[in-house]
Amino acid sequence: MTAFPGRFSLLAGPCLLEDDDLNLPVAEELRRISERTGLPIVFKASFDKANRSRIDSPRGPGLEEGLRRLERVKDASGLPVVTDIHEPAQAAAAAQVVDVLQVPAFLCRQTDLVVAAGATGLPVNVKKGQWMAPEEMAAVVEKIRHGGGGPVSVTERGTFFGYGNLVVDFRSFARIRAATGCPAVFDGTHSVQRPGRADGSSGGDPEHIPDLVLGAVAAGCDHLFLETHPDPTSAPSDGSNMLPLDQVEPLLERVLAVRAARDGGDP
Repeated sequence: MTAFPGRFSLLAGPCLLEDDDLNLPVAEELRRISERTGLPIVFKASFDKANRSRIDSPRGPGLEEGLRRLERVKDASGLPVVTDIHEPAQAAAAAQVVDVLQVPAFLCRQTDLVVAAGATGLPVNVKKGQWMAPEEMAAVVEKIRHGGGGPVSVTERGTFFGYGNLVVDFRSFARIRAATGCPAVFDGTHSVQRPGRADGSSGGDPEHIPDLVLGAVAAGCDHLFLETHPDPTSAPSDGSNMLPLDQVEPLLERVLAVRAARDGGDP
């Protein structure tokens, strides 16, 4: 069940693709949450984390094996899937398996990459660079559409505020829509990162995820993005800013209540 990027949806899953023993149970639980809440969910995981801070950081299974694992997630859970691409040559291959392509924030201005993503015809979710204003994403979206592309969404994931800190400007959602004509997604987990604070890698303040998510929903974001894991402390990537899997459904219940209150009707 998905209408992304139309109907309000959640993109969720572990930061890094692990083995089937982790990926499949997470996807199955997300499917059950989707059925119980009525909220479309797209399973998210990355086959490669090419922008890690340290040379010895886990990277993931790579393109070929990663796509095989994502295909097994689709087959077993029935959920659509989204994954990051980092190089233009990955776009067409990933498009044979995934339902949505994602461009990481650090790469959002890489012209060849975003044009290649657009050329696949799939929906493309592009993350706003941590150093960029919402209005600057209009040129990024234009590049994606120049590729030929399908629907485009833009994700707010926090903006650098000095060293080692990110802040979220809740005006961004309206500004993104006005500047680009695209739906605005809120990334509630990367927004609590503390870059460079964990022995040279990103730390995080996950206790703030619910407040930021609920604030973003109240401010009118069109979709949500959350990285989640059954045991974030054991996750190979971004464990310090992920939401535990057992906290996803309670948070979504609050999200839907806020949307209903904001809109004066159904969520």
